[in-house]
Amino acid sequence: MNGDFLMALQQIAKEKEISPEALLETVETALLTAAKKNIPGHGDLRVRINSSKATFQVLSYKVVVEGEPEDACQISLSDALEKDPDIVVGETLELDVTPSTFGRIAAQTAKQVVVQRIREAERARVFEEFNERVGEVLTGTVQRREQKQVIINLGKIEAFLPQQEQVPSEPYRFNDRLKVYLLEVRRSNKGTQVIVSRTHPSLIRRLFELEVPEISDGTVAIKSVAREPGARSKIAVYSADEKVDPVGSCVGHRGSRVQAVVNELYDEKIDIIRWFPDPAQFIAESLSPAKAVKVTINEDAKSAFVIVPDNMLSLAIGKSGQNVRLAARLTGWRIDIRSESQVAKATLIAATTLSDETEEAPETTATAQPQLGDELVPPVTRGDEDIPDDTLPMIDLPDIDIEEE
Repeated sequence: MNGDFLMALQQIAKEKEISPEALLETVETALLTAAKKNIPGHGDLRVRINSSKATFQVLSYKVVVEGEPEDACQISLSDALEKDPDIVVGETLELDVTPSTFGRIAAQTAKQVVVQRIREAERARVFEEFNERVGEVLTGTVQRREQKQVIINLGKIEAFLPQQEQVPSEPYRFNDRLKVYLLEVRRSNKGTQVIVSRTHPSLIRRLFELEVPEISDGTVAIKSVAREPGARSKIAVYSADEKVDPVGSCVGHRGSRVQAVVNELYDEKIDIIRWFPDPAQFIAESLSPAKAVKVTINEDAKSAFVIVPDNMLSLAIGKSGQNVRLAARLTGWRIDIRSESQVAKATLIAATTLSDETEEAPETTATAQPQLGDELVPPVTRGDEDIPDDTLPMIDLPDIDIEEE
């Protein structure tokens, strides 16, 4: 071992971002593996490296026993006394067995061990580095496509963008630079696998944190995010400081901040909503750009009934129900929307039905229970009792001819 070898180790440690101590341990392991192949009857071997002097020693430790040794880890007392006159039975004797040269096979083994350990250390470092950054936004370059996956070069490692994490409307052309959300880091036999996403709702949250200083320093908070990737998104923002407008902070001067996020997402529409602690007020705001006339909430069912003007019903619902669907995800409430004319018509039908039921009800009760003051029909009697003439029914009898005999 010489000074050039140690300088080479330091350079490798710097390039691979591996600590020099870990690299020296790797070299010790490699030298130990080579020594075991090169030294017969080695016993318990250890390698000691002196980096300051650029030297190393291979040491063998053997236990002193009475009589003949049973294995390579033992040495007889007579042989041990030749090395150390003061040693006694039961003690461990340290022997310097450093070879002058290593054989070709031993040197090749040492090289393989060093390369393997460096790779393992590099994989472990990459895994720890990216595992700590899960949930962050990283900038990468599109490298290629493998079947349905897109490979993104993140500099130190290539990340995988699976099909389910891709936005169908985005092109992913070669050498395109784009920001991705770090979703997961996995260990595998082939090394560290990094999974990224372009559809995750938190991607919008992180992009606004990068563009809006008030969000990164905590002055403005993003309370919730609802997203349909590639189409439209809604975010609810809030500021505890009354002097700070959360919506204006996110929009920026002439829309510069929100436009930067929109450009990164390939012109995906973004609605910035002001968050309110009152659910009814928050639900009304979430339906923006439509304006709600009245919001009635049912806390037990966690549902809301919203009335909007007739000319804003389609705007509140959105194309294929997109606006109300995003509002429901943003607020966490089930939302039912009706226009003013629909509510008026339903109210009129309900009132008419109730009126009809009310008018029919007295006829039923009147026949069952006559009221005081009503004219009563005289009772019809049977037997010897008189029957008033005006109460008898009139019956027309047919004419009968009677012949005289």
